[in-house]
Amino acid sequence: YFSIFDVNIKAVINISQVVSKTMIDHKIQGSIVNVSSIAGKTALEGHTIYSASKAALDSITRTMALELGPYNIRVNSVQPTVVMTQMGRTGWSDPAKAGPMLAKTPLGRFAEPEEVVEVILFLAGSKSSMVHGVHIPVDGGRLI
Repeated sequence: YFSIFDVNIKAVINISQVVSKTMIDHKIQGSIVNVSSIAGKTALEGHTIYSASKAALDSITRTMALELGPYNIRVNSVQPTVVMTQMGRTGWSDPAKAGPMLAKTPLGRFAEPEEVVEVILFLAGSKSSMVHGVHIPVDGGRLI
């Protein structure tokens, strides 16, 4: 369990502190995009620790947005559903496991990696210059 918190919380805090300090010291405006999960917003059976870590990440994102906004550093996150990476395909290939989740997803499918990447690129770019402190679900409507 501690490795989940190490990756999803401690690593984000440690890296963000180094990056944001460098950005502030060099007066670099920019964007930090955290990768959260819909698990931080809704209960998913068997995901207690993971969900708690992603909910904490969402809180970290909001607090960083508040603290870094005055330096023109935007902080947002994406909240994907299951993403069909190799790990996602392995973990969610069983119809008995995937079926109930897909049944609650209006688009009826999981996300492809490119679909998450496109939202991250939007948040990192200048076209989202007034988007700050938000979490964007990439979930096919699962959180409706």
